[in-house]
Amino acid sequence: MTGRVCVIGGGLVGLATALQWLRARPGAALTLLEKEPVLAAHQSTHNSGVLHAGLAYRPGSAKAALAVRGIGLLTGYCRDRGIPFEICGKVVIATEPAEIPRLRLVEEQGRQNGLTGLRRLPSPAAIRELEPHAAGIEGLHVPEEGIVDYAAVARAIAADIEQSGGRIVTAARVTGIVPDGRGWTLETTAGEFAADFVVACGGLQSDRLVRDSGMRADAAIIPFRGEYYELRPDRTHLVRNLIYPVPDPSFPFLGVHFTRMIRGGVEAGPNAVLALDREGYRRGSFRLRDAAAAAGYPGLWRFVIRHRRMAAYEWYRSWSRAEFCRSLKRLVPAVEPDDLVPGTAGVRAQAMRPDGRLVDDFHFVKGERILHVVNAPSPAATASLAIGERIVAEAAGMGG
Repeated sequence: MTGRVCVIGGGLVGLATALQWLRARPGAALTLLEKEPVLAAHQSTHNSGVLHAGLAYRPGSAKAALAVRGIGLLTGYCRDRGIPFEICGKVVIATEPAEIPRLRLVEEQGRQNGLTGLRRLPSPAAIRELEPHAAGIEGLHVPEEGIVDYAAVARAIAADIEQSGGRIVTAARVTGIVPDGRGWTLETTAGEFAADFVVACGGLQSDRLVRDSGMRADAAIIPFRGEYYELRPDRTHLVRNLIYPVPDPSFPFLGVHFTRMIRGGVEAGPNAVLALDREGYRRGSFRLRDAAAAAGYPGLWRFVIRHRRMAAYEWYRSWSRAEFCRSLKRLVPAVEPDDLVPGTAGVRAQAMRPDGRLVDDFHFVKGERILHVVNAPSPAATASLAIGERIVAEAAGMGG
């Protein structure tokens, strides 16, 4: 129980896993390896900073359970560490009659997942009481959702890991995962590390780490870039907190929305376009290895054919600020193209099966004394401490 463990990946899931391991197993010889020179360099800090309470996730799914558990753990952790966060609530808006049954379904899912305080907004006037500039025919107020500084969360967890006796090594890209009889030898750019048990939280590189360990990845990571705009400072009054559309189950992504940020300002987005660089955040980013891997994966082409209209529209909207704005105006009609300035972008590590279906829940691949987190979709940041608990429990059942 106090043997050598290596956690690969210094994003929020890897950091939280390391912390929860040390909490459960004081004295463990734990090393966390991160390939970048800094921690939480990718998905953990390239997001909108929302605390997800578990509203629209399928009841009984890991996402639903981990989100509900995770937001409680994370907000408690933030209070203890003095990390900025705010439970500001969000409004989900139906803008046309066809969306009302879906809004009812989302409400019911939220109730089944244990959310409290959900309140139906039965009219445009009721919506405007919470978001004066929003437009819709009905809405749902979700008071338990909020915003947080995930970069500060990552820094605090890293400090707690080291204070608990764990070791963090950055600039340590894993180049080989070799069984050595008792456990594993991890070959990295910072030297070799021996481990009795390995947890790989590779995010955008998770499927490659599975193959590097000699195992079969039954899903591939297909990267989707999400681009944001920000409202000009003099127009941020148009959005008080969080304004979301009703999820459409026929589309695999949520759609653009508005998010007030914990450090000030309002983000609008994201869209979802295929990224030709798993870690490229600019529109023109390209890496041959990543582009070739995506183009050579049959599941991607099946996905594109199945969702060809959506894929074409997302690509067009990526290049047209006017069209991006048109999507936003469905929620807040007063927004104009000149109100939008380019913001940040993130790349989502989306696991996809060979038949083109997206892996919609958390997905693990287990081997002999090694556990891979292959898919950690939103709400992974919110649920990171709960995911860490789950991984430690899984590892215990595997002899870790």
